[in-house]
Amino acid sequence: MDEIKRILLVTGEYPPMQGGVADYTRELARAFVRAGREVGILTSTQATPPVGDADVAIFPHIEHWGWGLWDALDAFTADWQPDVVHFQYQTAAYGMHPAVNLWAWRPWSQRPRAVTAVTFHDLLPPYLFPKAHWLGLRRWVTHTLARTLDIAITTNPKDTAQLRPIRPDVIEIPIGSNIPDASPEGVDRASWRARWGVPEDAALICYFGFLNASKGGEMLVDVLNALVAEGRNAHLLMIGGRVGASDPTNRAYLEKVEARIAASGVVDRVHWTGHIPAQQVSAAFHISDVCLLPYQDGASYRRGSFMAALEHGMAIVTTPPALPYPDLEDGETLLYAPPDDVQSMAAAVARVIADESLRQRLGRHAKALSRQFGWDAIAAACLRAYEGEYAP
Repeated sequence: MDEIKRILLVTGEYPPMQGGVADYTRELARAFVRAGREVGILTSTQATPPVGDADVAIFPHIEHWGWGLWDALDAFTADWQPDVVHFQYQTAAYGMHPAVNLWAWRPWSQRPRAVTAVTFHDLLPPYLFPKAHWLGLRRWVTHTLARTLDIAITTNPKDTAQLRPIRPDVIEIPIGSNIPDASPEGVDRASWRARWGVPEDAALICYFGFLNASKGGEMLVDVLNALVAEGRNAHLLMIGGRVGASDPTNRAYLEKVEARIAASGVVDRVHWTGHIPAQQVSAAFHISDVCLLPYQDGASYRRGSFMAALEHGMAIVTTPPALPYPDLEDGETLLYAPPDDVQSMAAAVARVIADESLRQRLGRHAKALSRQFGWDAIAAACLRAYEGEYAP
């Protein structure tokens, strides 16, 4: 087919909206521009063109992601004439509405003369309906998006295995880190710790990302409490915004975590950076001793927080993935602990804190692994997929 020149990325969130899909889309768009492609972003009216994205055409036209999306998307693609329409899909980012899933399914669909693609940022059951008995319909809505577009992309082995029975030609392209390892020059450990109220001599555990039930926020508090009970001078640095722009369940879970902190008596040992620029996020990683990511559903390449920790060469303690990742070797790339075992997780964190050689080895191997996930390589893989030439 002809070379792909004009790419439209459709996303429910885009900076300055806070969210992993927003940041992913921005980085992918920039990589496409570096590859000589013209890129447009069709997104929410809550997004405004950020400084530094002058080469990306941003169209914050969609006020609601309901049924009116069909006519709006038909009209926009007819006018802008993209070679590719690529949806970045995560249910909450589209207001938990199924309209985007069914756009190409309509018998009267006015699909453009373009390649259509979707990247599933996760395949968790979408919260479209309140009752558990709607799970089959939820699954059908998600799978319809995969069936009706030309290309379906997943980001990790678990989602690939789940989608393959209904889409055998699914393509797996891992995400990259939304936060480059580019901390301010000459990071001074003491001064940066003081900025967030962290004692210079503390054993500092960091966590990066929004809080929700799947990420084990309460486990963070329990592990910190266990370490303090052992007599360790441990502190916890919560890096980034507390809740994202899309998922309404995040705030309720944040309140549970805050209540857990207060009840455990470790309020003065938990430090929040709030939403900060990428360079400051990078600095926060570099002043920390260990990164704790107690995901309930296991470590995954779909997690931007995990990819950022790899990028920064952090010694990572996390939970075993649902499916094996050959590159993630327990004791070499990271340390695993069961998701609901406070003592095992606290012991893994204590081991990293106490053993400098282990900490350095884990960090070195994490950094080496991260080099596989550069944005230019991700954009190149997407271009191969668009052009029907994909090979891992």
